[in-house]
Amino acid sequence: MSVQPRRVRLKPWLLAQVNSGRYPGLQWLSADHRLFQIPWKHATRHTPVSDEENTIFKAWALETGKYQEGVDEPDPAKWKANLRCALNKSREFQLKYDGTKETPVQPYKIYEVCEHPGSTGELHLHMPNLMDLSISKYTFDSVSPWKHYPRLVPLLPDITMTSDLQGQAHFLHNGLQDLNAAAVQPEPDLMEASGMVGVQNQAEPQNHQPCKYDLLSSVPLTDLDLKFQYRGRTVGSLTVSNPQGCRLYYGHLEPTPEQVDLFGPVNLQQVLFPGTSEMQNEKQRFYTEALLDVMDRGLILEIWEQDIYAVRLCQCKVYWSGPGMPEHGPPNPMEREKKIKVFSLNDFLQGLILFQKGEAPNPPPFEIYFCFGEDWPDKKPKEKKLIMVQVIPVVARILTEMFSGELSWSTDSIRLQISNPDVKDRTVAQFKELQRLLQSQNIQGPWNPTGP
Repeated sequence: MSVQPRRVRLKPWLLAQVNSGRYPGLQWLSADHRLFQIPWKHATRHTPVSDEENTIFKAWALETGKYQEGVDEPDPAKWKANLRCALNKSREFQLKYDGTKETPVQPYKIYEVCEHPGSTGELHLHMPNLMDLSISKYTFDSVSPWKHYPRLVPLLPDITMTSDLQGQAHFLHNGLQDLNAAAVQPEPDLMEASGMVGVQNQAEPQNHQPCKYDLLSSVPLTDLDLKFQYRGRTVGSLTVSNPQGCRLYYGHLEPTPEQVDLFGPVNLQQVLFPGTSEMQNEKQRFYTEALLDVMDRGLILEIWEQDIYAVRLCQCKVYWSGPGMPEHGPPNPMEREKKIKVFSLNDFLQGLILFQKGEAPNPPPFEIYFCFGEDWPDKKPKEKKLIMVQVIPVVARILTEMFSGELSWSTDSIRLQISNPDVKDRTVAQFKELQRLLQSQNIQGPWNPTGP
């Protein structure tokens, strides 16, 4: 039997392991020690023990007393489930990227070290004026768009806030104030290492050293909302959370490291166009399938620094419209295999600043439209096009809602009524976790009948 399980604080223990360099692939991805990678190969009870001898999962099982060397039978799948559950329950870590859910699978996950309300050094600040924001871009060793290895670090902007915090409340709406209410001052070492965000402390007007505050820490900076429309009818939608971007295609051909020139980088999320099986109009189905049949190579949407770039690879012609383009201008075709910028976060924020200052009547647009196989834009409405894809940068949508007053509720406006767990609730929770563990190994439990 195992020794009696013991309580271990996950955060200090796990960060010490990342710093140690003891486990291959367990490493920091950002200089401020906020993002780190955990190798996450699929493990089963039949995985050779030798492959699991030097993993963070086994180390956690040993540390918590849930596995005793030489006494318990090695169980790599259970070790992994234990650490996954601990990370999911912890408020001090947030999953930013799960490569195990990608196609093809990327055997790693990326977590962020979080500072949550209630920790030592909690600090409530007034949100600064949006007009005091400026953005500078990260630089990279290479600007090549076709990497044979994944760019692991999510691309976050540097937000620098100036010192004057007085008289700015009238620029802000309840949504931003609610977002700011949970702001937490980072630990001193993170404050010194981080170059992300600075805001001067009002209590020390003579001190010009900024303290660090991540304004956009809760905003998914690289997420994209996609909506597929066939002649005005929405046939599919999803959110792409891959920090590198995605490839939209149709068919069965996916990228490999040897075929990057044909299908783009392997680290992009692979998004398949919906089929035509539900189309009632035979003529529409015929022409739509004719376009889908030449979309094997697809359209690349790549996130680079703070911008979104598009590359048309497919034989099907692609036209697009978006921010900075004339709303009723002439058709705007994409040249094949030419990388073009379709969205700039910096330009969007500048437009939002003008709107806040009253120098623009409306918030800046952020929707991007791609039309496949037909002229766009033209005098015909989007609803008449065979295949349209709408792309929305989630960060732009959220900021627009915040600064235009459309975010009418916050985490403080909902009071969820949930009882504290009793003994029976804890028993049910254990059953649920056991069920998840069995399902991950395709084992049927007594509560999951396989059928008559």
